[in-house]
Parts: sequence; C-alpha cells; structure tokens
Amino acid sequence: MTIDTTEIRDDKSFEQLELLQKVLQEFSTTLDIDTTLQHVTSLVKQYLDAEGVSLFLLENEGREFVCKVCSSAPDITGIRLSSDEGIVGRTLREDKTQMVRDVANDPDFYSGVDESSGMTTRSILCAPLKLKDNRIGVLEAINKKSDSGLFDEHDRNLLTILANTSAMAIHNSRMAEDLVFQERTRRELELARDIQAALLPAHNDAYTVYGYNIPARMVSGDFYDHFQLDDGRIYFSLGDVSGKGITASLLMAKTSSIFRCLGKRIQSPSELMSLLNKEIYATATHGMFVTMAAGIYDPVNKQAVMVNAGHQPPLLRNDNGEISVMEEASPPLGILPEVSFNEYTVDLNNSDLYIFTDGLTECWVQREQQLGEEGVVEMINRFADIKASDRLQDIVRSVTHWKRVYTEYLFDDVTMMLVSGR
Repeated sequence: MTIDTTEIRDDKSFEQLELLQKVLQEFSTTLDIDTTLQHVTSLVKQYLDAEGVSLFLLENEGREFVCKVCSSAPDITGIRLSSDEGIVGRTLREDKTQMVRDVANDPDFYSGVDESSGMTTRSILCAPLKLKDNRIGVLEAINKKSDSGLFDEHDRNLLTILANTSAMAIHNSRMAEDLVFQERTRRELELARDIQAALLPAHNDAYTVYGYNIPARMVSGDFYDHFQLDDGRIYFSLGDVSGKGITASLLMAKTSSIFRCLGKRIQSPSELMSLLNKEIYATATHGMFVTMAAGIYDPVNKQAVMVNAGHQPPLLRNDNGEISVMEEASPPLGILPEVSFNEYTVDLNNSDLYIFTDGLTECWVQREQQLGEEGVVEMINRFADIKASDRLQDIVRSVTHWKRVYTEYLFDDVTMMLVSGR
C-alpha cells in the first residue's frame, strides 16, 4: 500500500494555517493579553500534541526568566530561571528555535524545573519571542505525545511563527497599557494642577499684594500666598520646594496649607516659620527642603516684618528707581530640626518689594545666557510704570518669552510676588 505523503503534508499545512488564523483572531479581538496567551498556549499544546506549553518572559533587566503562562500539569506558572540557564537560556542566547529530542543527552538541560515540579521532561521545542532585535522571552513545548515522541520540522516552523506572533501581541499589549497609564497619569496631573491652582490666592486689588506663577511642568513646586488678618494686616509668603514633579508639588501643597492655617493664629513670622520647619523636617523625605520668604505687611504704616528661610534675596525698589537687596537670611525649611529665624523690618513707603524664585533668574534672554539678578533688576525697572496688578504678569511673560518660543519649555517654575507700598 502506498501512502501519499504530499496529501499528508497538505493536510498538515492546512491545519497550521487554521491554527494561525485562530491565534491571530485571538490576539486581534481582545485586550486581555494574559487570558489570550493562556488560550493560545492551550491551542498550541493541542495542535503539537505536547504534554505542556509554557511562555517565559524576561524580567529584572533581562537577568531572569519567569513563567507567565503555562498549559501543563503540573502548572509551573511563576517559576523563575536565570536567563543564561538551561535550553531556554540557549534559545535566547543563540536567537533561534531549539529542538531537543532527548534532553538527557543535552549538556544545557536544566533539571531543576523537573525536580521542583515532579514532571519528567524528555524532549523540548523552544522558540525565542522577539520583535526585530528585541528579545523578550521564549515559547516552549515539552514532550511530544505521538508514537515517536519527537517534535519535527513542521512543529519547529509553526512554533517559531507562533512565537513571533505572540511577541508582537505582547508588545502591542504593553504599548496599549503604557498609553492607558499615560492617559490616566495625564488626567491625574491635570487634576493636581487644578487643585494647585485653587490653592493660590485669588487676585484682590485691595491687598496691594500680588502673585504670579508659571509652572515648568503640569504641576509646580513653587507657591505663593497672601491673606488678610482681622486687624487689616496682610500675611504673605513665596516658596520653592527642592526638586520637581509630583513629589515637589505634594510638599508645596502641604507647606502652603500649613502656612495659611498657622498664619491665622500665629502673628509672628519667625515663630510660624519655626513650627513649619519642624513639621517639614519631621515628614519630608529624600532630603527635600523648602526655601521661603514670608512676612506680615501693615498697609497703614507701610512696613513689613519679614523672615527669609534660605530664599533668593528680595529686592526693594523706591520711587527714585534705587534698588536694595534684602540680604538677611536663615537656613531653608526642613534641613535642621531646630532653627531660630531672624525677623527684619522693611519700610515700603513709596516703594515696591519683589520676591521671586530662582526660576526667574535662570530664564534665558538668548541661548545659554541666563537673565541673572542684574537682568531681573533691569526688568523691574523696565516695567515699573505698569500698574501693580498687571506688572508681574508682564515681567514673567517677558522673561520666559525666549524659552517658550525657541525651546517650548521652561527648565524651572517661575514665580514672582509684589508687595506694593505706593
């Protein structure tokens, strides 16, 4: 009796195409990659007539394999192997499908999985999961259940194709997860930005105290505040948290909130700053600290009692255009547990007090040329005749113009406050 081997090959090719169609449909119709891979490995196990099929992915910067999906008994999901260990390690190392028909005669066979699981591995077919030059794991089948007990070239080709298809599906799933995470993060940052904006005081012409802030990122580590006490005096503050991003913005919100809360009952700037320093020192992490200038302004006698905790020296400009630098300073908040903050009095009669963060001085007037303190003085003089309520906005927008136009970003938050004694 003669057997038509061409017909057998055609039947097998048809079955392979049918399986590939099922696998591609699985991957294209669901975003649940874990469940899909579980189903796919079951289909591959059934088609290859194998005792088990497992999918291993690289973790820990490529140093380890972890079994993510397993269709076998016993289930080895979660088992970990060194990425250079066993036949799976060789598959990755040589970047080609391995077909081992008798593992007992293979020097790279790692028996540790058999010892821990109780299974007996006789033959292995293992294909790399890769996307171009990026290898992410392996797809492995063990123990062909046919009479011969051996995988063949059809099996090798099929597993290689399925491994490449699975790698693409895993890559797409990870990209989708990243996009979802990025969108969720963006929305959370927008909410955080809105909350931060709500913490900044509303504009009030009656106070003659004004503030303006442009965050370098979606959230800011800079803050300012001003509010009126029952006796008509005005508490004000401007601060800069070390670092950037979410961590800095959280400490910013905490510092600003505590300042406002304490300021309503503690009318000594130095005492308030001492308490604020203790709280930040006790709770801030990763060596974070806050620089801050704060005080109480009396609009009747045109004087402000101030404290500077390691912040950029404020500038005082009088009617004659003369500018004085307020050099008095104490350590920043959160560095030492116990600090005595020195108060000093500033006469604002017919003068304007400018407080700002170092993000202002670090703005570029042209490529790699920072504004610096001299540039800030020049800007203050240039816009001195603009009404106080609009002045800060004009100054900040002017000094950030070059960066915003030519680089489309700011390196640091820019915040400025004006206490006007005019």
